[in-house]
Amino acid sequence: MSARRRRRRTAAEEEPEPDDGSDKEVDLDEKFGELDLRNDLDIPDVPPSTDSTPEILKRALSGLSARWKNWWIRGILTLAMISMFFLIIYLGSFMLMLLVLSIQVKCFHEIITIGYRVYHSYELPWFRSLSWYFLLCVNYFFYGETVADYFATFVQRREQLQFLIRYHRFISFALYLAGFCMFVLSLVKKHYRLQFYMFAWTHVTLLITVTQSHLVIQNLFEGMIWFLVPISSVICNDITAYIFGFFFGRTPLIKLSPKKTWEGFIGGFFSTVVFGFIFSYFLAQHQYFVCPVEYNSETNRFVTECEPSELFQLKKYSVPPLLQAVLGWESVNMYPFQMHSIALATFASLIGPFGGFFASGFKRAFKIKDFADTIPGHGGIMDRFDCQYLMATFVHVYITSFIRGPNPSKLLKQLLILQPEQQLDVYKTLKSHLVEKGILQPSLRG
Repeated sequence: MSARRRRRRTAAEEEPEPDDGSDKEVDLDEKFGELDLRNDLDIPDVPPSTDSTPEILKRALSGLSARWKNWWIRGILTLAMISMFFLIIYLGSFMLMLLVLSIQVKCFHEIITIGYRVYHSYELPWFRSLSWYFLLCVNYFFYGETVADYFATFVQRREQLQFLIRYHRFISFALYLAGFCMFVLSLVKKHYRLQFYMFAWTHVTLLITVTQSHLVIQNLFEGMIWFLVPISSVICNDITAYIFGFFFGRTPLIKLSPKKTWEGFIGGFFSTVVFGFIFSYFLAQHQYFVCPVEYNSETNRFVTECEPSELFQLKKYSVPPLLQAVLGWESVNMYPFQMHSIALATFASLIGPFGGFFASGFKRAFKIKDFADTIPGHGGIMDRFDCQYLMATFVHVYITSFIRGPNPSKLLKQLLILQPEQQLDVYKTLKSHLVEKGILQPSLRG
C-alpha cells in the first residue's frame, strides 16, 4: 500500500464521519477518489475477452503452433472481410454509407463498454441510455448537415423537411441540451466523480467515432476513389507490415506494441506506396469510381456520371534523368491522381500506424488485449479501424487544401433552397458584379 493511501486511511480512522442518517452503502466517489489515476496499477482489471474462433477453424488448425494458428486465422478472416468489402462496393454508394454508419455504432459500443467495465458503472442511473442518446443527437446533427448539402433538390420538394433543415442546428442544439439536463438531473450523491468520468468518456468516444465517420462519408461524396484508395492503403499497410514483421521482424519499433518491428514498418511503407500507385491507375479509368456521388431526386438513386476532371485524364510526364537509365523510358503516361495517391499512401504507412499505437496505449492503460472479440484473430471492429479514422481526417483536409475550392454545384443546391425573393436578390447582385467585371453587357432597360 502506498504512503499516500496509508495517510488517507489513517486520517479516516482518526476522524470519524458524522452520522447524517444516510445508508451505509459504498461511496463510489470515495472509492474512486482513492485511486491514483496516474498509476496504471490502480486501474481495475477488465475481464478478458472470450475466444470467438469458429469450432471448424479450431479443429482444422489444432495441430499447429499458437503462432501459425493465429497466422491462418487472421489470414482466412482477412480474405473473408476483403471479399465482403468488394461485394458492398459493387452494391453501390448507399450500401457503403450504411457500412460506415454500422462500423461507427459498433466502435462506439466497444469503447463505451470498456468504460462500463473499467469503472463498474453498470448501476449508474440513466447513464447507459444517455450514452446512446448522445450518439443519436450527434449523428442527427452531422447527417442532417449532409442531407442539407447533398440532397437539397429532394428537400426542396417536401415542406416538412424544409422546416427541419432550416432549423436543423437549433433542433440539434435543443436535443443535446435535453441530454445535458438529463445528465445533471441524474447526478446522485456518492456517484458524482464516477458519473463525470463516464460523461467525459462518452464525449471523447463521440469525437473519435462519429466525427471521423462523418468525414469518411464526406470523402465518399467527392468520388468513390477518395474513399477506396485511402481505406485500401491502410488495409494494405496493415497486411504487408504484418507479413514483413512475421517473417523478417527482428528490431522492435515501439514499446506500446512489442510485436511491431522496423522491418514490418519499412516493408509496409514501400508495399503501400506501390499498391496505392497501381490501384489508383485502375480505378481512375472508370467513371463509377472517379465521379462525385450525387443524389438524383427523379430516380431516387445515387448516380456517378460525369465528365472526369483533369485529375483523372491521362497526361504525359517526363521521366527524371536518373530513372531514364534504369527504366529506359523518356516519358510515361499517368493519371495526375496517381501522384496524389503517393501522398495518401505515405500518410497511411508512416502516420496512420500511430492511430494503431494510440489504440495500443489505450488498451494497455486499461489492461485489455483487444477492444472486443467480434472478429476471431483480429479482436474488435475498433481494432481494425483504429488507423482508418486518422486517415479519414487527413483525406478530408487534403481534399479541401490541395484539390478543390468552393463547389459550384453544392452552392447552387443551397441557393435553390432560398425563398424566391432571396434568390432574386442573389441574381441581381451577381448580375451587377458580372457587369462591373465586363463579363456581361449592361441591360438596355437598366
